[in-house]
Amino acid sequence: MKYVLLIYGPEVDPATISPEEVTAEMDAYESFTQHLRERQANLGGEALEPTSTATTVRVRDGQLQTTDGPYVETKEALGGFYLVEAKDLDEAIDFASRIPGAANGAIEVRPVMEFPEEYSASATPAAAAG
Repeated sequence: MKYVLLIYGPEVDPATISPEEVTAEMDAYESFTQHLRERQANLGGEALEPTSTATTVRVRDGQLQTTDGPYVETKEALGGFYLVEAKDLDEAIDFASRIPGAANGAIEVRPVMEFPEEYSASATPAAAAG
């Protein structure tokens, strides 16, 4: 089953982090990513730019509305994600517990909705909304 592991943590000003801290963090994430690859569980993932670069889109009464920044203000922001293949929730939780960001933030584990094969991409809710 596919799970998305959403990485939430405090946003940190890059100017306040030493190059050694950045290298250590990147090495820890690379080590975790390698762990997933060795188990053939890594389906993808990305780090995200800071919330200050986000744009929130809504359509109300047929009118497009955009807002700079995320939808809600919070002390923890979505910083990235992994898409993994896990045999069950327990294995997905094990993967999540190994993400370096779990030490100072939170990892949300969420199953990916699976649709019957007879549905084409155009029949999924996301495609139908677009």
